[in-house]
Amino acid sequence: DHQDKVYLTIKEKFNAVADEIVQLTEKNRPVLVGTTSVEISEVLSRMLKMKGIKHQVLNAKYHQKEAEIVAEAGKPKAVTIATNMAGRGTDIKLSPESKAAGGLAIIGTERHESRRVDRQLRGRAGRQGDPGSSQFFVSMQDELMRINGSDRVIGLLDKLGMNQEDGEAIQSPMITKQIENAQKRVEGNNFGYRKRLLEYDDVMNSQREVVYKRRRNALFGERLSLDIINMLFEVSDMVAENAKLRKSFDTFVMEVIGNLGFNTHISEQDFNAKTQNELSNLLYQEALSHYTDKKKHLSEFLAKEFHNINVQTGGKVENIGVTLTDGVKHLSLYTSLKKTIESEGLEFIKDMEKSITLAIIDENWKEHLRQMDDLKQSVQNAVYEQKDPLLVYKIESFNLFKTTIDKINTSVISFLMKAEIPVEEAPLPVSTVQTKLPKQVYTEQKEDFHEYTPVEEAVEDKPKATPLVSQKIAGRNDKVTVQYMDGSIKTEVKFKSIEEDLRNNRCVVLEVHS
Repeated sequence: DHQDKVYLTIKEKFNAVADEIVQLTEKNRPVLVGTTSVEISEVLSRMLKMKGIKHQVLNAKYHQKEAEIVAEAGKPKAVTIATNMAGRGTDIKLSPESKAAGGLAIIGTERHESRRVDRQLRGRAGRQGDPGSSQFFVSMQDELMRINGSDRVIGLLDKLGMNQEDGEAIQSPMITKQIENAQKRVEGNNFGYRKRLLEYDDVMNSQREVVYKRRRNALFGERLSLDIINMLFEVSDMVAENAKLRKSFDTFVMEVIGNLGFNTHISEQDFNAKTQNELSNLLYQEALSHYTDKKKHLSEFLAKEFHNINVQTGGKVENIGVTLTDGVKHLSLYTSLKKTIESEGLEFIKDMEKSITLAIIDENWKEHLRQMDDLKQSVQNAVYEQKDPLLVYKIESFNLFKTTIDKINTSVISFLMKAEIPVEEAPLPVSTVQTKLPKQVYTEQKEDFHEYTPVEEAVEDKPKATPLVSQKIAGRNDKVTVQYMDGSIKTEVKFKSIEEDLRNNRCVVLEVHS
């Protein structure tokens, strides 16, 4: 019998549920009572205790006993109160006595918002060809009915002349149909909410694909050089566009210096005579030439310096930390001494481009996600202006993402174009001085670890620019303090446990503990 028993009040409904349980246990049938929440299961449990009905409660609070309770639930006169989630996926095995008495009796104390959950509860009876039955008890004060249909059902009762007395249940196919219609309305609303959320997520997914593709290129070296060239052109085009809009050559010069880090040779006459596209291409060629020369000089210098370090340490140093700065921010990266020497400095350039690009993408992407969360909340106010919040969200998120990408492009190119290795101050002129080797470096050596000892050699006219590093040499079993790229700091960790993180530029050594 799949018709619901309908009552006016919750009190009448639960009294009827308790009476039904008593009648079923008197027939030696096991009973499974389904509830929609832990709170309702505990209320019903107290009612049964007051009536002296022995029972078990199966909900999230007692999940340790779940297997034991389910094992007993199929015995004659066993009463089990369960929430929708408790015991799912487990069949209740009936004893021969229970089968003979009529099998498992299902009692639903409330209609769920989803008909699927109600069907799952009904399906707990009659498994594997066993006998069983199910019955739902509903009141006009249940949340589903109160919000979605109680007035309509009460009106239907009046029209049919079915005046319900205290404690009397009404069973009618028409009333059951009304209850199912209320469930359909709730299901439709929930589907609309989920569909709407999915459309919001689709906007984020499209942005995420763009950023993650760039990050993968940087992380694995795929197309990174091409990405940097594209970013260089984008920044050159942006500088030319801004200056042309303002019709100011001085603005053009200042933006080239601020974003690209060099003083342009483009004359004011060329600036005025050329179109924006022509100016963008001209500036791009100049910037590309400047960056190519910069990489060449930096790689040659580091190859020479790393060769000197390798000779003086007897080839025992495998990796070395180098600090880069654009004049404002500093970035420490970890590179292979041997590979940098063999590639004539190109290995360091590759690590530099990778580390700078990853750090700036991660920093700006995290900030963009926070802004997108704020935007998602604020656009809901668009309904007061009779606008579609989703449409406003799509437009504003596109503008916000464009701003973030422009910021990433500008920050990466600006750092790369301005990147320098900090140098020590020039010493006083004396006949012999110590070589400008790093004061301290964090290294991984093949056999043992020791600090560098500078050797004496003749002073040159200009002091050499050398890597500025701030880490001490550590043995594999030495304990160190490290800082990760997300800002977190770990202390008293063994050097060998963070070697891989160092090699992948995920952290830097702050201190070596003796």
